[in-house]
This record gives sequence, structure tokens and C-alpha cells, in this order.
Amino acid sequence: MQNLNLLCLTIIYLSLFPFHTSNSIVQALTLASDIAALKAFKASIKPSSITPWSCLASWNFTTDPCSLPRRTHFICGLTCNPDYTRINQITLDPAGYSATLTPLISQLTQLVTLDLADNSFFGPIPSSISSLSNLQTFTLRSNSFTGSIPPSITNLKSLQSLDLSQNSLSGSLPNSFNSLTSIRRIDLSFNKLTGSIPKLPPNLLELAIKTNSLSGPLQKQDFEGLNQLEVVELSENALTGTVESWFFLLPSLQQVNLANNSFTGVQISRPAGGGSNLVALNLGFNRIQGYAPANLAAYPILSFLSIRHNSLRGTIPLEYGKIKSMKRLFLDGNYLVGKPPSELFAAGTTVSGSLGDNCLQGCPMSSQLCTPAQKPTSVCKQAYRGRPKP
Repeated sequence: MQNLNLLCLTIIYLSLFPFHTSNSIVQALTLASDIAALKAFKASIKPSSITPWSCLASWNFTTDPCSLPRRTHFICGLTCNPDYTRINQITLDPAGYSATLTPLISQLTQLVTLDLADNSFFGPIPSSISSLSNLQTFTLRSNSFTGSIPPSITNLKSLQSLDLSQNSLSGSLPNSFNSLTSIRRIDLSFNKLTGSIPKLPPNLLELAIKTNSLSGPLQKQDFEGLNQLEVVELSENALTGTVESWFFLLPSLQQVNLANNSFTGVQISRPAGGGSNLVALNLGFNRIQGYAPANLAAYPILSFLSIRHNSLRGTIPLEYGKIKSMKRLFLDGNYLVGKPPSELFAAGTTVSGSLGDNCLQGCPMSSQLCTPAQKPTSVCKQAYRGRPKP
């Protein structure tokens, strides 16, 4: 009788809790507004661009997006928060998805990461993106987005990384960029952005806005307080004026590329106490006039220097021959005269680069540094209105 009672209890228990085993997983209940936003997101994508092997092909709303295990549905492209009720990441595979970005994406208010890189999204970035108050990583790299960067993007106070590079964005940068106090990395390269550089966020580590149409000078107030800034990539724009000494004295600066702009001058002071983190400086293909800045020799770990194809005159500073950290030096395409520092040609030197296409005398053609050949004497005389003098 006792065994019979136990069997009855077991049957009753299993009938009430048929899925209660040691390996079972509680069914997730994703917030309805998150599911609606995901449906709108997928519905906006051209069906012909959703290939059978892609992540979005597995987004089948007959099951809950956050339910586990994901053997056949929602196998990739999104993740959920620990309690499986909210979507916290959308990271699409680079499958060529073609779509506009639906404004309803703003309903996914727990998103920490939104990464749509290397696809074919087009149209504007919706201003409603500002509702994603928890967003830390926002990546739209290598798509076809157009229009301006919405000013509302500056409401994303948790944002740490913004990558909108390789699109067709136009217009100027938002004036209140500096309100993004958490941001560490900005990449807006390869777009059609215009206007000047606004005041930048205070905790920025990396700034990349290469290959756009930015104009105007670099202004001290826009970089003020950027004590952690390490990388500045502003090449291939239309920036003008003089790059002043305050810029090179930013305390954490390591790599600077200002090539292919319209700068006309450069001022470089010796770093305070002889300390600087500057490793690489590219000022090539500008309109810089005057003498090569001798104070660069005081930057103790500078290993790459390019001031090629400008309008430098006078001699190569002797100090350049004493920069022990120098590995690559490009001064070609200027109007430099005299003899280059002998240390650059000493036995065992590891310096490569070019001093060619100048007006130098005594540059040994046996050295790779002296190629290509110097300018014709007639060109040099015309540049100096007579015989070039050191």
C-alpha cells in the first residue's frame, strides 16, 4: 500500500510539473516592446538580402527571442540580459543586409551594444537613437548611411565607442559632442562631413575623422582638457592655419596624422621636463613653410616623422641626426638645402625613409635615404630667387 501511495504521488507530481528535470530551463518571457522592436527591425530589411545561412534568417518569432537553448531560432545576432527579459546586444553578421534603420530600435532601451557593421544599411540615422540611454558601443561602420549625424546622439551619456566610419554622412559635427563624457573612441572617417572640429569630449582616447571635408584651424579650446588623448587621425581633410605648440604638448599624445590638409605652418616647443609620449607624427602633403622644426629632436621616443611634400626651406636640423629613437624619416619633396646630418648615413644606422626631391648638396646617392634625386638646380634657384644658401 505504501508503494502504491508513493507511485500515485509521483504520477500527480509529474502531471503538474512535466518539465521539471535537473536539466530544464525556465521559458524566457522577453518584454513585449522588445519583441515588437525586433520584429520591426527585421521587417525593415529587404527579404532578398537575408540569406539562408545568416543570423537574421534564424530570427523566427514563433519562439521567444531570449529562450534557451537556441538550436534553430535566434541562433546569433542578439543576446539578452541575465534575467532573459530584455535584449542587451544586437551584433549582426556581415551578410549584406539591406535596409533603413527603423526608429523603433529606440524601444530596445536596455541595449548596450548596437553593431551593424559591414552591411548595406542606408538612409538616415534616426534621431530616436537618443532613447538608448544604456548604449555603450554604437557601430555602423561600412554601410551606406546618409544625412547628418543627429544632434540627439549627444544624449547617449553611457556611450564609450562611436564608429560611423565608411558611410556617406554629411553636414557638420554636433556642437555638443563634448557632452559625451564617457566616450573613449570616435571614428567618423571616410564620410562627407564638413565644417570645423567642435569642442571634444574630455575623456577621449582616440579621434579619427580622416578623409572628410573638415575645414578651419585646430583650436586650443576644442582640445582643452584632453589629457588622455593618444591618437589623432585627421588626414585628408581641408584643415588650415598653423598647428601650434599646445597641440604637441597634449600629455598623452602618441600618434598624430595630419597629412593631406592645407596647413601652412607648424610650431613645436620642447616638451616640459623632456617627457613626451609622441611616437609618430605625419604632416606630409600640406603647405607648411619655414624651417624644419628642430625641437622635434627633444621628443624622446619619436620614431616616425614625415613632413614630406611641403615647402620647407633651410637646412635639415643637425639635431635630427641625434634622434636615437628615429626609424623612419621622410623629408622629401621640399626645398631643403645644405648637407644632411652625417649620422643618418653612419654605419649601422637603422633609419629609413627619404630626403630626396630637395635642394640638398652632398646627399650620397649610395644611400636609400637620398632617393629620389634632388630637384634640378634651376628649380632650386627659382625657389630661393638665386643660388640656394644654407
